[in-house]
Amino acid sequence: MKLLFVDTAGWVACADASDPAHRDAVATRDTWIEGGGLFVTSDYVADETLTLLRMRLGIDAAEKWWQQVDGSSRVRWEYVSPTRADKARGLFFGYRDKAFSFTDCTSFVLMRELKLREALTTDRHFLQAGFGIKPG
Repeated sequence: MKLLFVDTAGWVACADASDPAHRDAVATRDTWIEGGGLFVTSDYVADETLTLLRMRLGIDAAEKWWQQVDGSSRVRWEYVSPTRADKARGLFFGYRDKAFSFTDCTSFVLMRELKLREALTTDRHFLQAGFGIKPG
């Protein structure tokens, strides 16, 4: 099964028609689904996404996004356990020359653990951490 990690920036780009990457992100999402792929995301990414959508687009948009992804058979949820959080803290404090968010670091831990090489995101931090991004 083909898996693609989806970061906050990817979810928001798909949900917000005013986002500069909206069309490319939606095209990437749709192509991935048509090709039989699944999306992987985390509880930390959902936290960030819900908050950002509420701030940008309002509570109704955040709720609509949640209803779409939470019930989707195309989304695989991964949860940041205490062990994963410890590893993420190691990255967070280890990369002092980078502006990685803690959520970014939890995503990097999950992606490495699951051997995922790419993410649907516009966040260049994923490139800095050695991952590919879609749309490129």
